[in-house]
Amino acid sequence: MASQRAATIAEYIRSAPPAAQPHLRQLHALLRQAAPDAQEAIKWGNPFFVEPRFLFAFSAHKAHASFAPMAAAMEAFKEELESWQTTKNMLKIRYDEPLPEDLIRRMAEYCVQAVSEREDDGFW
Repeated sequence: MASQRAATIAEYIRSAPPAAQPHLRQLHALLRQAAPDAQEAIKWGNPFFVEPRFLFAFSAHKAHASFAPMAAAMEAFKEELESWQTTKNMLKIRYDEPLPEDLIRRMAEYCVQAVSEREDDGFW
């Protein structure tokens, strides 16, 4: 929803609805801390962190932000995610609720560790 062909994550955040921007800035900062060596990119219109394999992504929507880690992270944190609205591939955070910073940080760190241990070259 946010990007009008944004070329960078900063542009993506600036083009997002005003209600989304605080959550997106927080998400970006948390994910940058968890993966300081990852490349930032806009793929399929959304901010991605890659190394060059997929680590995680996030996005802005009308009433919520989404954090999309690798599928294994959603499974590994399934119990902690029970109190949040999720889909198979993402955590939804409404703009009127605080960002679960600790949970997102731990999920992001899990992704970085899991990808560093992989031996295949597949993107996903």
